[in-house]
Amino acid sequence: MASSNDPQRETLIASLRQRYAQAVRDDDAETKQALFKEAVYLGIQPQEFTAMS
Repeated sequence: MASSNDPQRETLIASLRQRYAQAVRDDDAETKQALFKEAVYLGIQPQEFTAMS
């Protein structure tokens, strides 16, 4: 995972991570796909918010 000192980017990734985790819990493929599209638009790699640590 890329490290960043940009607080706005980190906030966006945290939001994507939280919403992705909820979509996984809900087994919501449509929401997961929308999150991937949002990440691409924002220039964020899916691995930055989908990696479950």
